Amino acid sequence: MSFLEISGVSKSFGPSTVVRDFALGVEKGEFVSFLGPSGCGKTTMLRMIAGFETPSAGRIVIDGEDVTGLAPNRRRIGMVFQAYALFPNLSVADNVAFGLKVAGRSKREVAARVEEMLRLIGLPHLGDRYPYQLSGGQQQRVALARALAPSPRVLLLDEPLSALDAKIRVSLREEIRALQRELGITTIFVTHDQEEALSMSDRIVVMSEGRIEQCDAPFAIYNRPQSRFVAGFVGSLSRVEGVVSPDGSVVVEGCPVTLAEPPTCSAGTAVTLALRPEALRLEPSPDRTNRLVGLVEDAHFLGSVVRLKLIVAGGTVLADTFNRPTSPPPVRGTRVDLHFSPADVFALQAEEVAAARMAEPA
Repeated sequence: MSFLEISGVSKSFGPSTVVRDFALGVEKGEFVSFLGPSGCGKTTMLRMIAGFETPSAGRIVIDGEDVTGLAPNRRRIGMVFQAYALFPNLSVADNVAFGLKVAGRSKREVAARVEEMLRLIGLPHLGDRYPYQLSGGQQQRVALARALAPSPRVLLLDEPLSALDAKIRVSLREEIRALQRELGITTIFVTHDQEEALSMSDRIVVMSEGRIEQCDAPFAIYNRPQSRFVAGFVGSLSRVEGVVSPDGSVVVEGCPVTLAEPPTCSAGTAVTLALRPEALRLEPSPDRTNRLVGLVEDAHFLGSVVRLKLIVAGGTVLADTFNRPTSPPPVRGTRVDLHFSPADVFALQAEEVAAARMAEPA
């Protein structure tokens, strides 16, 4: 049995079911992210692990103990919220000490643990300040220290970075991951941000309409999506219209496109081809045997990457190219050849196209 075992958990509010037959095992020390659009049930599942919601069905076991019916304060779980939830009338040190005092630790133990935690989060000199005197990133560090101080069995993070600006978010997510690894604490992280999930997680649970669509390592989630929802939700996806030919290729306005996994539908069926931006290259190579001609509609300079928007026969695609200081990107109106491998393209049928479009972040 895994350290955290979630078995067949469902949750309904009246006639509405928000989590459906959720089953997951999380190993000790593992960092798992719940990723999905708003309303997919990820936060509700987190709240059931914490004990703030009671499952309508199923059970939750932590380190061999069934905690399904236990109150939150008896589960030995630490939780960090999006809105920090620090006590404004308490100093930083007293905020960190709060859970320890509730647990009845001695003053000596509390003082030593608070000192240790403030040093761990890099704020040893700010113990006597109040939350309003700290930056957003510092407040979230204090919230993390408060959650970790009582030595919880599981750490739950509910979109803790969404209220911070972009640069602080990147810095803090690296600090959280490093701290989690150092402590070896089992962690569940809820986010709707793909980059956060992909960069921080040992595994990602992609959710849709209360169900698990796929649970896998970040590399597999991105490169080997097991459903069209996952393919459409994680990363950018370009679509090109074509028709299946008798030999199993897909013809896009006269250009045959070979797929590693040919469509299962019959010749003459209209299909949509899906491509990631990084799959398309302006330079040919032996493995990129597919070719489309595109007209540059726009170019977005993103620093290390230039994202091209191109009009091709059958649709519009995005292509990412590396920034080369000595070689400016093609300008608007330029015709370019796009090359890609059969392994980098897959076919969607009509109902799958609709699912992929619904999955795309707003």
